[in-house]
Amino acid sequence: MVKLTAELIQNSMQYMNPVKDRELDLRGYRIPEIENLGATGDQFDTIDFSDNDIRKLDGFPLLKRLKCLLLNNNRIVRIGDNLEENIPNLESLILTGNQIEDLGDIQPLSSLDKLSSLSLLHNPITAKQHYRLYLIYKLPQLRLLDFKKIKEKERDEARILFKSKKGKDIQKDIIKRSKMFVPGGNIHNIAKSRGLTDDEIRKIRDAINNANSLEEVERLQKILQSGHIPGNEPIDIQNGTMETE
Repeated sequence: MVKLTAELIQNSMQYMNPVKDRELDLRGYRIPEIENLGATGDQFDTIDFSDNDIRKLDGFPLLKRLKCLLLNNNRIVRIGDNLEENIPNLESLILTGNQIEDLGDIQPLSSLDKLSSLSLLHNPITAKQHYRLYLIYKLPQLRLLDFKKIKEKERDEARILFKSKKGKDIQKDIIKRSKMFVPGGNIHNIAKSRGLTDDEIRKIRDAINNANSLEEVERLQKILQSGHIPGNEPIDIQNGTMETE
């Protein structure tokens, strides 16, 4: 993996794309997180983060010029809060080929008033019941979803469904499921009860924050509850075990 540094940003390709927007190409570096974008000087309309290892959509400084983010084929499972404070003019967000699972995970995008185009193709979320209607209802600013124009008939259908009793129950269930996934929410109490040091707690918290799903978080919490936490051994998130040297 390659850390996203100011030097990497300055040495990456920069060009005018086919729609005459200034674009920064950060494809394929195996970047694990978004950081140090202040080094762009807010000089780009589009930033291409495709084919990296980003897990969470956040880490932006104030970028008023940014209109388009391309994040195809990353490992994004979560969307950060308060994006409107840092990328207020974002119009297009392409998240094709990521790992967003639950309908509640898209809630932070509702604050992006200018977001008109969104792609979540090839994410687990697209298999959820009422996926398209729910996104149309929760993100009324959208005009294109998964590269398909949103029709007025769909907006009416979404409005009727989610304002009905059935729709309100569906929304409550979505919110409930979303709140269940709080990475590391009770880690400190569990860890302290097992006699772990602050450094050991930090290592476990980092592992949980890097987990890709609720299932992985639950595995790690089971490790905590078992009391078998060697302080200097890395955690194998995929298998829910401690790796040995």
